[in-house]
Amino acid sequence: MKTIRLVAAAFALAATAALAQPYPNKSVKLIVPYPPGGATDVIGRVMAQRLTTALGQQVVVDNRGGAGGNIGAEAAAKSPPDGYTLLMGALTSHSIMATLEKDKLRYDLSKDLVPVAIVGSVPLVWVVNPSLPVKTLKELVDYAKANPGKLTYASSGAGAPQRMCAELFKLKIGADMVHVPYKGSGPAMGDLVGGQVLTMCETVPASLQLIKAGKLRALAVTMPERISQLPDVPTAAEAGVAGLEVASLFGIMAPAGTPAPVIQKLNAEVQKILGMPDAQEQLLQQGAYAVRMSPEQSGERVKREIAQWAKVIQDAKIKSE
Repeated sequence: MKTIRLVAAAFALAATAALAQPYPNKSVKLIVPYPPGGATDVIGRVMAQRLTTALGQQVVVDNRGGAGGNIGAEAAAKSPPDGYTLLMGALTSHSIMATLEKDKLRYDLSKDLVPVAIVGSVPLVWVVNPSLPVKTLKELVDYAKANPGKLTYASSGAGAPQRMCAELFKLKIGADMVHVPYKGSGPAMGDLVGGQVLTMCETVPASLQLIKAGKLRALAVTMPERISQLPDVPTAAEAGVAGLEVASLFGIMAPAGTPAPVIQKLNAEVQKILGMPDAQEQLLQQGAYAVRMSPEQSGERVKREIAQWAKVIQDAKIKSE
């Protein structure tokens, strides 16, 4: 019995010592729930590289693509809440899926993951094929109302932020438009340029060069303020459609139950990184504008995303396709 008590005591001391060690004392895994090469992956690698320097421990990117980001998000949600497994999330997409794929998901975004920090925001822009006789967002609204069921709009997928932006637009203007879903932005933009579809709400990075080349016409950005990449393009509110504010958010999340001091330390380091001009430029190269928020502010932002898209999905009667 004495031996057993000694062994138990030794384990307790070891556990206490481990808890007492400053975080982090080993490498950290950053799960990217998409294949390499996309925006989430590139942003994740920028943050992993800089957090490695800031934390003094290797932050390793672990790509776990599949199921629209849900496989990687589930893996992160079910990891030990010790700060050594994090998620580099496409938060707008995850927020949409929280309602659209609710019956299929094996994790709860609101309960199983907690935000560490919002990292960046990728703005969206309304674009049309130049053959369409509209030059402003107001003219697009008038055209859609005058041609019910004739105006086609593309999206990069049934549950993509681009689709939700268009659905929100339809709800706000009360017009009947026809959705044409694609498997990704590339095919959608190809058909938009070719005139097979007429309009789309797309991310600025995917459409910027086509706008500059005159192959697409930009009508409005769905942001509260104009953006540096398209300074002459008005906001949707300036163009006459108030409340059409949609961006694709990216951020770091941790399993629920991760100690608050760990969350605070990670957030503090992320804030320092996002305050660096060269880091901001790296993110902007991916079309993402740096966003600096506390864990609490990040949590409120994710809650608003989930609530906003739940309402749009319900009001527009959108089903998972």
